[in-house]
Amino acid sequence: MAAISAGRTAAKSENAKSESTFQVTMLPGDGVGPELMHAVKEVFKAASVPVVFDEHHLSEVQNMASEEKLDQVVDSMKESKVALIGKIHTPMEYKGELASYDMRLRRKLDLFANVVHVKSLPGYKTRHNNLDLVIIREQTEGEYSSLEHESAKGVIECLKIITRAKSQRIAKFAFDYATKKGRSKVTAVHKANIMKLGDGLFLQCCEEVAELYPKIKFDTMIIDNCCMQLVQNPYQFDVLVMPNLYGNIIDNLAAGLVGGAGVVPGESYSAEYAVFEMGARHPFAQAVGRNIANPTAMLLSAANMLRHLNLEFHSNLISDAVKKVIKVGKVRTRDLGGYSTTSDFVKSVIDNLHPHYGS
Repeated sequence: MAAISAGRTAAKSENAKSESTFQVTMLPGDGVGPELMHAVKEVFKAASVPVVFDEHHLSEVQNMASEEKLDQVVDSMKESKVALIGKIHTPMEYKGELASYDMRLRRKLDLFANVVHVKSLPGYKTRHNNLDLVIIREQTEGEYSSLEHESAKGVIECLKIITRAKSQRIAKFAFDYATKKGRSKVTAVHKANIMKLGDGLFLQCCEEVAELYPKIKFDTMIIDNCCMQLVQNPYQFDVLVMPNLYGNIIDNLAAGLVGGAGVVPGESYSAEYAVFEMGARHPFAQAVGRNIANPTAMLLSAANMLRHLNLEFHSNLISDAVKKVIKVGKVRTRDLGGYSTTSDFVKSVIDNLHPHYGS
């Protein structure tokens, strides 16, 4: 009798275990993406994270991209609602299709908001320390609308699409984000002095939405001035919201202020999906197979993903371990001025997951 009830208990706990496991779509991407995903898997295993990855390979440069593969990724996302992705490299050559697979995936999932939280890492000194700002970028239209044509020999027309609906949506997202996270100011970044209609509409939508949030300060800044101000005095910024291309540029500039693309996590949202990725998207092709890539950004993105899944304990466990390795400063990858390998960094993170383990 006792054996039967013990068996039932074991079966129950096994069921509970499988029910509490989260499925997450994984796209390793190109460049060092697969190596960074391997780092995430190792850390997740060591931290006993209840996540199962549904892995898909979508790559234009490795000839692993097709409409069928794209549909498989979308089907996986419909089930999981959450993904961890590496950079899907977009080739420069035009092969009859203007929209890259990266863009097509974002459009199919309607991942309209890209969020990059640029925060200084204690223990790693840069020109500006104690930075904490958020860049929110509309990423389904603007300059990335893939509408280009040759109107006359040697004359290319490239259309930038700005719509009221999508501008209002991203502005509302930015103000909701600021409200939820206890932020005090939103800055709309634009070039309405030149693109009076396109960026003018974006700016107008931001101003209209700002009136609905009287507790949050609102100001505007022209994109070129914003670049200079970020380098000179980044402390004046809190949350920045902007159209597509400006966001791409500012993401990278701001990442450079705190240590580069290897340390800044990012995420993209639609009404029903959440995708976690690196804040500054670079494939780091020159680092492939050399065991030198910095896994910090991808590990912090993965920790943010766990927070999104309400796995607060595991999220804190991993982000605290990563930050501790950087703070102690003994294990530094090349981009941060050290000589440690990716494997050294991952091992150090794992050692810091359970600091009292075996002591």
